[in-house]
Amino acid sequence: MTSDQAPRHPRVTGLLLAAGGGRRLGGRPKALLRHDGALLVERAARALRDAGCARVHVVLGAGSEEVRAEAELSGCVLVENPGWGEGMGSSLRAGLRSLGGTDARGALVGLVDQPGVGAEAYARVLDAFTGETSLVSAAYDGTRGHPVLLGAAHWAGVTESAQGDQGAREYLRRHSAEIRLVECGDVAEAYDIDTAADLGRLRPGGAH
Repeated sequence: MTSDQAPRHPRVTGLLLAAGGGRRLGGRPKALLRHDGALLVERAARALRDAGCARVHVVLGAGSEEVRAEAELSGCVLVENPGWGEGMGSSLRAGLRSLGGTDARGALVGLVDQPGVGAEAYARVLDAFTGETSLVSAAYDGTRGHPVLLGAAHWAGVTESAQGDQGAREYLRRHSAEIRLVECGDVAEAYDIDTAADLGRLRPGGAH
């Protein structure tokens, strides 16, 4: 996976959480759902790269061998989360741990099951990065959503509090006064693909 764009912030790594098992979707891993001719995991990883992240780490769990075999993720760092069944918190912890020993000072966190969030929204949040104390979130009509940018100073706190399906929610609640909100409602839709009813939002064929 390549991008012609120079990284906006070489020290911010894209962190894509793509381990979900799709229990309410009949057990089909969300990463392998298809939208506009590409797998969700491919689309999201490309959006992070096109937004300006120098590197993208993709956290895999459910169906990881199948994802590795089917998805075009060259250039990405693939991170295994054997505890993916515990919920999104475990994937966030695994992803942040994978950044240890790198020169990353920020993590731009995206969710594989939000195909309505693309490179424009990621780029807006990324452009708000000012250093390792940064805490930035996309907003939709003023309501906090994804993606979220976590400066390195926050990683330990997020890792400690990320449990179940809450991800960074509890940490962000406690640090709400520090969060810079970046409105993205005009360029993205932050819906989730969680249930069979949500599958109607996906277009499995080529570009429309």
